[in-house]
Amino acid sequence: MADLDLTGIALPCSPEAEKSVIGAIAGNPDGITDVNDIIEEKYFYSDINRAIYSMAQNMLMSNTRIDLLTLADRCARNGIFDGTASAMKYLADAVESTPSFSAAKTYAKIIADKYLLRSLILAAKDVIDAANTRPESADEIVDYAEQKIYDIRVGREKGDLTHISGIAYDRMRVLTELEHQSQMNGGKPVMTGLATGFTKLDECIFGLNKTDLLILAARPGMGKTSFVMNIATKVAMMNLDKDICVFSLEMSKEQIVTRMLCSEALLSSEAARTGRMSGEQLLSIGQVVQVFQQTRIFIDDTPGVNVASIKSKLRRMKNLGLVIIDYLQLMSSTESYGGNRVGQMSEITRNLKIMAKELDVPIIALSQLARGPETRVDKRPMLSDLRDSGSIEQDADIVMFLYRNSYYEKDDPNQNICECIVAKNRHGETGTVKLGWQGEYTKFTNVEYSQGSAQ
Repeated sequence: MADLDLTGIALPCSPEAEKSVIGAIAGNPDGITDVNDIIEEKYFYSDINRAIYSMAQNMLMSNTRIDLLTLADRCARNGIFDGTASAMKYLADAVESTPSFSAAKTYAKIIADKYLLRSLILAAKDVIDAANTRPESADEIVDYAEQKIYDIRVGREKGDLTHISGIAYDRMRVLTELEHQSQMNGGKPVMTGLATGFTKLDECIFGLNKTDLLILAARPGMGKTSFVMNIATKVAMMNLDKDICVFSLEMSKEQIVTRMLCSEALLSSEAARTGRMSGEQLLSIGQVVQVFQQTRIFIDDTPGVNVASIKSKLRRMKNLGLVIIDYLQLMSSTESYGGNRVGQMSEITRNLKIMAKELDVPIIALSQLARGPETRVDKRPMLSDLRDSGSIEQDADIVMFLYRNSYYEKDDPNQNICECIVAKNRHGETGTVKLGWQGEYTKFTNVEYSQGSAQ
């Protein structure tokens, strides 16, 4: 059956299922708990049924017994009916017409299904209205439509209480498999996430794990963009089936790819700018291009994007493996917060963490640092140096800083050493990992490859 709202659009609903659920609640003390994890108040199309269900929910929360008489009395006292007699008549009729109290869950699922269909219809109407009246571009309207549909899907996914035994058994199975892999690997640690390709860093953070938000921060000139693009390249080459998505809010696609080519082909940035290259170097670039063609690296350089826009684009990817955002402070917020950048940044990092969990993917977001390190004798960054908001530290699973002492001390003997400081790590210990730095090629390496420079 379908009913009409004021717009003239037919909206699906099931009065019979709604009445049967109300009857099951009024006629069975356990009726409300049977359907509570399936439907919500807003799922009811009928105003009266929605109000009755709300009353039953309130009674459940206050530990009040729910039966025909108590529910009728509460509904009458709250003005849902003209009086107790009217409420009793309506609820008694619902109880009488309910085919089976034990089938309440089945009726509730019908209500939930009709609500989903109504939501889809109304979302489609919103998209039509937006396409006809809003000034945004067609691409932005498409993003809006995708977000509306995605919100409906996420909104209907209800979590449930799970007994610990099932979870514990699953975890035991995973741990047993990890132990077996470690034994096969000569007792070395096994990555639970995607390997970054930087051995010591992987041992510290156990790879790039799904649902994790990783923050990589540094003062300007330390090479954070180069480092994260080195990671993107390594992950993509080791996982040819994974989609690696890079959102560059500062540099153009062409600048990013040029830097990646130079890094992998060991071509100096000076040579790339001037064109002074040998035939061998051009051949090396061609080989890197062929390698890149086999990977699934995607780059978006749209300036000032927000989390909703990024999420919309990521949902189109087939096998998402890693998301990189360069960088946080250039992202837009959906709310102005009166120009308060702290509030805006809190919203951005919170939504990034939610997105990582929803899409089941690791996200690396780059961040600027405040000027605190410049004022200290020891200029190594600390968590308190994160710019704009403490929420960055709070929402992140892992916070890493890059620090090169040679940036400040030109006569430092370790010109080719960079410290990756893991300042927060929800999966293990914090610490400092040394990396090799080849500034001429904007390339980071495992430190053992540059051991001569470390002495």
